[in-house]
Amino acid sequence: EGATIRGTVKMPGRSNANAVVYLDDAPGLAKTPPAGTVKMDQKDLLFIPHVLPVVIGTTVEFLNNDDVLHNVYTPSAAGDKFNLGTWPKGQTKKYTFKKLGEVVLLCNPHPDMEAWVIVTPTVHFATTDKSGAFSIPNVPAGNYVIKVWHKRYRAPEQKVTVPGGGVTVDFDLKR
Repeated sequence: EGATIRGTVKMPGRSNANAVVYLDDAPGLAKTPPAGTVKMDQKDLLFIPHVLPVVIGTTVEFLNNDDVLHNVYTPSAAGDKFNLGTWPKGQTKKYTFKKLGEVVLLCNPHPDMEAWVIVTPTVHFATTDKSGAFSIPNVPAGNYVIKVWHKRYRAPEQKVTVPGGGVTVDFDLKR
C-alpha cells in the first residue's frame, strides 16, 4: 500500500497517449519483476500495445496473431540487439529485458511495424492515455525523481515528494 501519483502529460499533436512516466531508482521502491510473462501481441500488422513499460528483469512473450509470418528484433543496445527469428500464427517467443532504457521493436517482413519496450528501474510506472492522464499507485511516502519518456518529445525530470495521500505531477513535452 502507498500513495498514488497522478498527473497529465501534454505534448504537441492530437494525442497525449503512449508516454511512459516512471520513478527512478530509490530506496524503498519495488524492483521485482512479475513472476510470469508480460504479453505483447502482433495483430493486424501492429504490435499491441505500441508502448510497453516493464521493470528490468521482466520477460516479455511475443504472440503472432496474424495469418502471416512475423519477426521481432531490435537494433537497440538496451535490448542487446536481439533477433527472435520468424514464426507463424499462434506461436510465441520470449525475451527477458536485462538493461535499462528504450528498446525499439521491429519486424523484418513488415518494415512499418514498430513498438517500444521501456525498461524502467522500478515497478512504479504508467503509460498515458489519449488525454495524457496517468496514475502510478502504491508509491511509498518519500522523495523521488520522476521521469517521462516519449518516442518524439522530451521533458526534464522532476523531483517529487510523496506524502501519505498522493501527489499530482504534470509534464509539458517539447521537441
